[in-house]
Amino acid sequence: MSLANSSSPDIVLMDAVMPGLDGFETCQILKAERGFEDIPIIFMTGFNESEHVVRALAAGGVDFVSKPIELNELFARMRVHLGNARRARSARRALDSTGRWIVACDRNGRIFWSTQQASDLIQRAGIRSDQRAYLPWEVVEWLGASGEPAASAVLQEAFRYSRNGQDLEFRVLSGDGEEVLLRLVDRHRGTDEEQLAKAFGLTLREAEVLLWIAHGKANKEIADILEMSPRTVNKHLEQIFNKLTVEKRTSAATMAVRVLWRDT
Repeated sequence: MSLANSSSPDIVLMDAVMPGLDGFETCQILKAERGFEDIPIIFMTGFNESEHVVRALAAGGVDFVSKPIELNELFARMRVHLGNARRARSARRALDSTGRWIVACDRNGRIFWSTQQASDLIQRAGIRSDQRAYLPWEVVEWLGASGEPAASAVLQEAFRYSRNGQDLEFRVLSGDGEEVLLRLVDRHRGTDEEQLAKAFGLTLREAEVLLWIAHGKANKEIADILEMSPRTVNKHLEQIFNKLTVEKRTSAATMAVRVLWRDT
């Protein structure tokens, strides 16, 4: 573990059977460490040892190769998983850089990953945020509503969770397949849109437009995201510029960023 922390590996080739801790336990320990969520771990296992394959994938491994190792096959698999890992890290960095409080979990509340901001927030509420930890049972019950009729309507509603002086709100961004993407809101601060609306006297719709301006989106992109016409985006921008007493979108974006990052 100390070697992994010091060398920051891009990929790990793990033997399933080792003295002391076996490869499966070692993989679980690595995956629980922040910064190791996206590092692909490929297991080496004996030929036809199917129970090793099942345990390897359950422990967090992405693939396996059978012994004796065919190097060309191993290198091909490594290239694929390194590419996937780079894309995953890039997406995670993008979420972190925009200050998004995002947690990905399954329907049982087991955490797959979270942005640094989300991790810090839920830890302050006394919730473990490491990979494979579980969200509180109240959140799990709320997520469990997805198996009931009219679940989509239920999950449109936010879920409030208060502990340790923290007041959190969970909102489902997407819930297709095994992974559920949750957005967290610190109700003491409010959403990004609410903060911008309060700071500049904007409507919530104007605040949404300003938020995406601050994230560098063009008018056409904002129109697609918010499901409105580009002409409506322009009208909102006119009001935003008037209320912020600026003439350029860069000036408006700068003022928005100052509000959103002042307490982070």
